[in-house]
Amino acid sequence: MRVLVTGGAGYIGSHMVKLLGERGYEVLTYDNLSTGHDWAVLYGRLVVGDLAYKDKLREVFGEFKPDAVMHFAAYIVVPESVREPLKYYRNNVVNTINLLEVMEEFGVDKFIFSSSAAVYGIPEKIPVSEGAPLNPINPYGETKATVERILRDLSNSGKDFRYVSLRYFNVAGADPEGKIGFAYPNPTHLIIRAVKTAKGEFERLEIYGTDYPTPDGTCIRDYIHVVDLADAHIVALEYLLEGGQSDVFNCGYGHGYSVKEVVETVKRVTGRDFKVVEAPRREGDPPVLVADSKKIRERLGWEPKYDDLKFIVKTAWEWEVKGRG
Repeated sequence: MRVLVTGGAGYIGSHMVKLLGERGYEVLTYDNLSTGHDWAVLYGRLVVGDLAYKDKLREVFGEFKPDAVMHFAAYIVVPESVREPLKYYRNNVVNTINLLEVMEEFGVDKFIFSSSAAVYGIPEKIPVSEGAPLNPINPYGETKATVERILRDLSNSGKDFRYVSLRYFNVAGADPEGKIGFAYPNPTHLIIRAVKTAKGEFERLEIYGTDYPTPDGTCIRDYIHVVDLADAHIVALEYLLEGGQSDVFNCGYGHGYSVKEVVETVKRVTGRDFKVVEAPRREGDPPVLVADSKKIRERLGWEPKYDDLKFIVKTAWEWEVKGRG
């Protein structure tokens, strides 16, 4: 089977390409390298191109003839999405439409979408299930929710098109073999920011808000290892290949850790102390965001292997120490 992976040179996409290659899929990565890296593509071919250019996409589809598409090529930084909403709508929505139109032209009818728990905004009930209302509170979340609605409508249009949308919670960690990992210079996600601070790249780590209604006053999040997330895409792909209908699934472990718990775990795993500073809350941060992941476990048989915060931090740290991150 041939799988085209957009954004396959990025953090999550590169782990996906590696797992697809190891499982025997023929894979092609399509990436503009705006945040990705050519060295991170370990299997198949890399085509450097942008989803804005449909002629380039048509060329690739005509030559590679994919059976399915996995779509990771999105901008993901929430504060930037607030400052530059048009940039996010153009790339995350308009460029996705370009991709879907080319898929339709070439008769490619299976699509796996990289979505986000940001579509829920601040959920009323925790753990949050797939049936919760979509109520994003920033442009990034809005772009993901908009694409999900487009996919739903396309699937319901009578055309031969089926999709799985995977709503990620907090993705972290790195390839346990140490071949690839997070490689952005200025990360915003807590675990990678903390290990980079332990490494000495940042002077201090800021904790945003210590007065939340949680046991230690800091936000609680559901952290998922990037390899377990990639494996969720494999089971989703197999589901579609076996004739499964369009659906949406949460990707998380179903329990969370507070910011302070993560910081203490990073200090223990790395053996390094570092400066931690309390800062004001960030607007729109829910106190608790934890996935109800029963649906993907029961319907698709997803069985995560790395549900262990220490292991997540350990793989992230080992990758950082190598120096390429």
